[in-house]
Amino acid sequence: MQKTIRTGLLALTMAFGSALVPAAVSADSLADVMADAYRNSDILDQNRYLLRLQDESVAQQVAGLRPVINFVAQSSWDEDFDSQADSLALVMNMSLYEGGARLLARDAAQEMVLSTRQSLVALEQSVLLDAATAYMQVWRDIQVVQVRESNVRVITQQLRAAEDRFEVGEDTRTDVAQAQAALSSARRDLVSAQGQLMISRELFSLAVGRDSNGLTGPGALPSLPPSIDEADAIGRQNHPSISALRHEARANELSLEAARRAYRPSLDLGVSSSVDPSDGEGSGSITLTLTQPIYSGGRLGSNERIALATLHAVESELNQQARLVSQSVGNAYANVRIASASIQASQQQIRANQLAFEGVREEASLGARTTLDVLDAEQDLLDARIGLIDAQASLYTASYGLLASMGLLTVENLGLNVPEYDVTQYYDHVDGAPARLPTVRGDRLDAVLERMGRN
Repeated sequence: MQKTIRTGLLALTMAFGSALVPAAVSADSLADVMADAYRNSDILDQNRYLLRLQDESVAQQVAGLRPVINFVAQSSWDEDFDSQADSLALVMNMSLYEGGARLLARDAAQEMVLSTRQSLVALEQSVLLDAATAYMQVWRDIQVVQVRESNVRVITQQLRAAEDRFEVGEDTRTDVAQAQAALSSARRDLVSAQGQLMISRELFSLAVGRDSNGLTGPGALPSLPPSIDEADAIGRQNHPSISALRHEARANELSLEAARRAYRPSLDLGVSSSVDPSDGEGSGSITLTLTQPIYSGGRLGSNERIALATLHAVESELNQQARLVSQSVGNAYANVRIASASIQASQQQIRANQLAFEGVREEASLGARTTLDVLDAEQDLLDARIGLIDAQASLYTASYGLLASMGLLTVENLGLNVPEYDVTQYYDHVDGAPARLPTVRGDRLDAVLERMGRN
């Protein structure tokens, strides 16, 4: 497999030497494009803020473990409004014991944070794969346009030669008409290729968040596992969609246990201290309240059943996702092999068609072949060249698709030159449920977005 991929790289090197114009200094490499897609992605920004919402769910659960203190000012009147009683009080309430359900709810919220982080990685992979695919589509279409432009020039020369031979009686009117028809077809195909290039550039702008600056070429292929079994094992272990569901399943296990502990008694502490502003006399009280659920109309049982059904649903989804990842790995690995084999076949086809075209053209100059024979040989060579371009683009797209199916198409794994978003920074500030988030801290939380030019 690795030998096949190296052969594909050699084919790409040959293609670059013959088909690519000298690249500008500011032209885009594939790594540049993927880095900018990561930097400019609005959908990644959206989901980073959604991750912050999940971070806050941990703060909500932590807050539920703490006392609640309120200041209460109260005025009351008798039924004739003849007298008024005022009081000022501080009231504190705290749950001392509730069977451990709140601690389990906090732990479940933490697992959901980890799940959401993995979902963000899955989205990151999608953004990078879209960018790589868009890059290779533009690269492919540029090459196809250049090949078709060359084809128009060649057929134009053949038409002129046919017209010259017709003037001296060596060719017939039919030969000239065939060359004219071939030129019209070549021009039509060129316009079609130019239109496809325009479409691909629009998709590039959507995927990357900016227009293309010209392409330097995709560079070296990424390193891939030597076997499909190894790729599948990596995918099952590392794919973020599987990891996200694992954490979600664990969160649901904790939620189920919390629902079962709701049948246990709870113990609450209440402390109050009040003062009458009219005479300055104060009073205070401490209360302990033990509550044991006896009958709740079936609500607690329903909550337990809901938690159990949710857990089973996520476990089933996890099993299905593992199968989908294996299928994705298998498809991508097969596409890599198909593209590599297509490159080898296209190279051989080009060499054979090149020799055939040169031979037919020479024979035509001696009168042993017709203009149609020359045009057919030229078309065969053209098709082979475009087939090689398609195979080269497919090899890169499939290779990055294989990385994505294994969970390895990330900024960190690719070593892209872009600041990576820190998913722990916001969480570290709010997981202790601070009373407020000062503005200066808020600015620090957005520092990474500012460095990326996204805030």
